[in-house]
Amino acid sequence: MKVLLIIPAYNEALNIEKTIQDITTNTNYDYLVINDCSKDNTKEICEKNQFPYLSLPINFGLASGIQLGMKYAYQKNYDIVIQFDGDGQHQAKYIQNLVDEIEKKNCDIAIGSRFVTKKKPFSLRMLGNTLISFCIKMTTGVTIRDTTSGMRAYDKIAIEEFVKNSNSTPEPDTIVYFMKKGMQVKEVQVEMSEREFGESYFNVWKSIEYMFNMIFSILFIQIFTKKRKENKKCQ
Repeated sequence: MKVLLIIPAYNEALNIEKTIQDITTNTNYDYLVINDCSKDNTKEICEKNQFPYLSLPINFGLASGIQLGMKYAYQKNYDIVIQFDGDGQHQAKYIQNLVDEIEKKNCDIAIGSRFVTKKKPFSLRMLGNTLISFCIKMTTGVTIRDTTSGMRAYDKIAIEEFVKNSNSTPEPDTIVYFMKKGMQVKEVQVEMSEREFGESYFNVWKSIEYMFNMIFSILFIQIFTKKRKENKKCQ
C-alpha cells in the first residue's frame, strides 16, 4: 500500500528537522510538509534539506493544510494518509501500528491514542477531552478516549471524503460525521512527547473555546442533520 504522511507546520523551524529525521529513521513512507505560511524560516529549512513541501499563500489554519494534503494524496493515488504533527510531539515508531490496523481492514480511521491502556490525567484540557468523548458516545455509541489526538491514519474511503467534502476537518466532529457514514474507527495506543520548542496554539481560553465549539457541533449540528434525514425519509 502507498502511504503518505501529511505534516502540517506553522512556525516549526526549531522542530521540523527533528520531526523529519524521526520519520525517515523509523519508516520508509513518503511524507509531505504543509507549510501554513509560517512567519519563521520553516519554508527555508524545507528547501535547504530538500524536504518535499507545499506552502499555503496565507495562514489558513490546520484544516486547510490537511485538506491540501488530502487532495495531493488523492491525486497521487495514495492508499493511506497519516496526519502527523510537525512540532515533535508525535513519535514515528508508532506509525506502523496505525497502518497495520487499516491494512488488516480493522478500521477506516486509526487514531493514535494516549489513553487506550493508560489512564487519562486530570487537567482542564483533559476535562475538555473527556466531555467531547462523552458527546461522541452519546451520538454514536462509540467510545473514543483520545478525541483530540492529531495523530491519525485514514484509508482511501476517508481520503476521498475529505476531498469531496470541503467541510471535513481534522477534528472530532468530522470523526463523528465519518462514523455516521459507516466508517469504522479504532484507537491504537501510542506515546507522545512534550513540545521542545515553540508554543502550542491552544492556550487556556482557546482550549475552552475549542471544547464548546466541538460539543456544539457534535450534539446539535450532527444530531440536527441526522433528524433532518430521518424526517425526509418518512415523507
